[in-house]
Amino acid sequence: MSQVGPVPKRLRPGRDNRAMTDTAFDRLPLSPALLANLGQLGYARMTPIQAASLPLALAGRDVIGEAQTGSGKTAAFALALLHRLNVEVKRVQALVLCPTRELADQVTQEIRRLARAADNIKVLSLCGGSPFKPQAESLSFGAHIAVGTPGRLLDHLERGTLDLSALNTLVLDEADRMLDMGFVDDIKAIAKRTPAQRQTLLFSATFPDGVQELAQKFMRDPQTVKVAGATSAAASTIRQIAFEVSDAQRLDAVPRLLRAFRPESTIAFCNTKQQCRDLEAVLAAQGFIALALHGDLEQRDRDQVLIQFANRSASVLVATDVAARGLDIANLACVINVDISADVEQHVHRIGRTGRAGADGLALSLASLDEMGRVGRIEQLQGEEFSWQSLDSLQDAPGAPLLPAMDTLQILGGRKEKIRPGDILGALTGEAGFTAAQIGKINVTDFHSYVAVERGIAREAVQRLSAGKLKGRKVKVRRLADLE
Repeated sequence: MSQVGPVPKRLRPGRDNRAMTDTAFDRLPLSPALLANLGQLGYARMTPIQAASLPLALAGRDVIGEAQTGSGKTAAFALALLHRLNVEVKRVQALVLCPTRELADQVTQEIRRLARAADNIKVLSLCGGSPFKPQAESLSFGAHIAVGTPGRLLDHLERGTLDLSALNTLVLDEADRMLDMGFVDDIKAIAKRTPAQRQTLLFSATFPDGVQELAQKFMRDPQTVKVAGATSAAASTIRQIAFEVSDAQRLDAVPRLLRAFRPESTIAFCNTKQQCRDLEAVLAAQGFIALALHGDLEQRDRDQVLIQFANRSASVLVATDVAARGLDIANLACVINVDISADVEQHVHRIGRTGRAGADGLALSLASLDEMGRVGRIEQLQGEEFSWQSLDSLQDAPGAPLLPAMDTLQILGGRKEKIRPGDILGALTGEAGFTAAQIGKINVTDFHSYVAVERGIAREAVQRLSAGKLKGRKVKVRRLADLE
């Protein structure tokens, strides 16, 4: 990768750098290959957080970035760490800490996409919930970048399977969430095992005392960047409507909202795991394809829930805030607040999952009289009042029952059997006889593969794949919904 250049005069280090006036990526000292890849990936201009942080990060400065999920912060720190990477040295040179496995997987995929400009950059995801031994074996063959959760990363360090002596960039992503989840001691222990002269990049949606303490302890003259008005700008594309309900009406109100507004995809946020389970049952009883995500699920089940929702095989994801941390679902049509969050910032974080990248979003909130104080604090933070409607005013929108467009097939076999997404697509569009337009997202894990197909062909696709061969051998295929 190219060497770092001087900091542009218009962004000399300061305590609060707001934004670059020129947001074209080619104004940055990035290699021609990296710039060409950005163009191929559709990165036209920098987002505000990228414009504010990248010049400083590329110049080697420690950076504190205030950024919500979906603001483009992953590309901001990914480009910085790729810029400093020496491909010839197959040792871990960059380490990214994330609060959840889901976020770590998303960050890993994004870095791999951005790293296509250079050959043979190896990026590993090291998270709890996956077997330790295969991770250790992958590390033994060498890697350039490691992304993971604090607990598993510290486990590798203590067992000697992860060596950070060549590290030049440490990234703390969603630092406030990691502190909320009790990772502060693990983060400190990891940071102490890294070279003192490393660059540190810290991104956080909020800055409680714990985040400030981390910055003071592990960063060298950090430069703070934040985007003025980021919250209000995001909220401006989101239509917010509130409905007054009693506690007895709350769960039954959700399917009424879904029938009236008919969003293609919805996350319904609940305050408790039990409420998640109850709402999932209510929705299923009324014919909705809904999945629940909460802390009682095994990691395998969490992964399967997220794959199905992300590939449009479920209309509704019912989740607690803790379980949904780090999720970044593309093209989410609607967020329903089944309860009003006691944390004002958490409400903003919830609704910010819809209305991404300038698209229109819809946020529906159910509030009892006891929650009106919370509503008032949210309105004060956002600088605007909710629009209120009566549940009794809602009418079912015309049309067939709200069903997701896709269904998910599970194939027994994954990366360990050298299966790639192209192999699955080829089998479906070749011998099985389906068109590429009928196939959706394909996810390949270590031991299983998942492919979204149009709902109307799911059972036939199972039969044809089972009767044919994948990579020259028979495989077991089944609808994931049949296993639930």
